[in-house]
Amino acid sequence: MVDSRAFKLKEGREREVDMTSETEKRIIALEETIAHQAKTIEELSDQLTEQWKVVEQTRAKLDRLTERFLSLEEQSLDAPAITRPPHY
Repeated sequence: MVDSRAFKLKEGREREVDMTSETEKRIIALEETIAHQAKTIEELSDQLTEQWKVVEQTRAKLDRLTERFLSLEEQSLDAPAITRPPHY
């Protein structure tokens, strides 16, 4: 006759070992996922920083061009009107 308690205990330990092994695999998979996500976040942050530099440079160029345009526009308003030469 087989002792049912011993069988249940052995079965429980096997399940526990399987559960522990499965849990470890899941934890490892989660840690790998987190590591990849952390790397991706860092790369995206670096790219975002570079993009902001480009945006700031573009904004500065636009400001300079706007000032230049306004200056030229002012000069053209101050210039005498173009008239037809006398031989027309």
